[in-house]
Amino acid sequence: MSSPRFGTLMLSLGLGVALAGGCGKKKEGAASGEAAGSAATATAAPAAASTPGVTATEIKIGQSLPYSGPASAYAVLGHVETAYFKMINEKGGIKGRKITLISLDDSYSPPKTVEQTRKLVEQEGVAFLFGTVGTAHNSAIQPYLEAKKVPQLFVATGASKFGDPESHAWTIGWQPSYQVEASLYARHILADKPDAKVCVLYQNDDFGKDFIAGLRKGFGEQYDKRVVKTESYEVTDPTVDSQLVTLQAAGCGVLVTAATPKFGAQTIRKVFDIGWKPQHYLSNVSVSINSVLTPAGLDKSTGVITGVYLKDPSDPTLADDAGMNEYREFMKKYLPATEVNDVTAVYAYGASQTLVQVLTQCGDDFSRENILKQATSLVDFSIGVAVPGAQINTSAKDYAPFAQMQLARFNGKSFERFGEVMTAE
Repeated sequence: MSSPRFGTLMLSLGLGVALAGGCGKKKEGAASGEAAGSAATATAAPAAASTPGVTATEIKIGQSLPYSGPASAYAVLGHVETAYFKMINEKGGIKGRKITLISLDDSYSPPKTVEQTRKLVEQEGVAFLFGTVGTAHNSAIQPYLEAKKVPQLFVATGASKFGDPESHAWTIGWQPSYQVEASLYARHILADKPDAKVCVLYQNDDFGKDFIAGLRKGFGEQYDKRVVKTESYEVTDPTVDSQLVTLQAAGCGVLVTAATPKFGAQTIRKVFDIGWKPQHYLSNVSVSINSVLTPAGLDKSTGVITGVYLKDPSDPTLADDAGMNEYREFMKKYLPATEVNDVTAVYAYGASQTLVQVLTQCGDDFSRENILKQATSLVDFSIGVAVPGAQINTSAKDYAPFAQMQLARFNGKSFERFGEVMTAE
């Protein structure tokens, strides 16, 4: 992929998904946290010859998620995606085929992700993988899926390598890359805080290192001058308290945090408690009001800045937004006990909608090759939960679906977007 450059986009969004299948039923593994998606009888349709997981009445897909462990806040992804496909099945499915999602718990452990992925492919016989969570986790299963030519679609990570078809031909991401996000923060810091020292807290894996690479791109030759201190943490660490005390001592007026939800909440709380008041940029994957900001304290979270490409369901200005109202109606009907204002649920809704578009574009050809081809042939596809100006485009040469983000600041109740929608090309 080429190096990102940013420009302004002024585009409107709409909802556009062709629907068609049967009715669905969800089942969950009691002890392991496993969950299986919709299943029911559907109107017969021509079967896709020789594609595992595809019959005249079903498209079976799989994923591995942390229903337990240090990143269990992401469990909502599996619940929403399962419910979304149930809705699609009730509306007719995909050309008479119901979508069955088998969602297994990996406790946010890459070795467990490998184990569950092999089970999905070799025992469950899924057609492809969808929405598996984590950079290290998707990296761990990528060689296996590549060798078997099993599509690894819309992985739940912003690792830039998953937008590069030359190195990961059968794997495609969904959200903007971490490098694009971090580069946007750097550009804003240069303009808004031209003299401030910058500190960085990051997860010590590909996720965090991608963030560092993005900051280097955004700051350019000023990186070594502006970024005066970095501290990393391991996902097995109990807290990041000591790292934050060290960073505060460096005298930074800006803090950039690349963290998963548990550590994002800890960071917000500790920064407030030690009396540090930096301008705080927090990775988009950890700004759920429900699972991060509320546990940290909404008052302590006020002022946090992030990059967004999806609408904030708690934003009062979106009370009459057509796309968000469709999302709210879906949540009310299918997941009434789940927090509707959780942006992670919005993510799952949008990613599921994108997958339905891909399967619709497949026509009558549900071979793995064509499924991948359609996933990498999306043109100006709009989802109603994306911010105005953000559209999905993929091609055989560039697998990155979203290339746009906008900055937003938490005001104590919701995120307020500001500035222009920026695009990376």
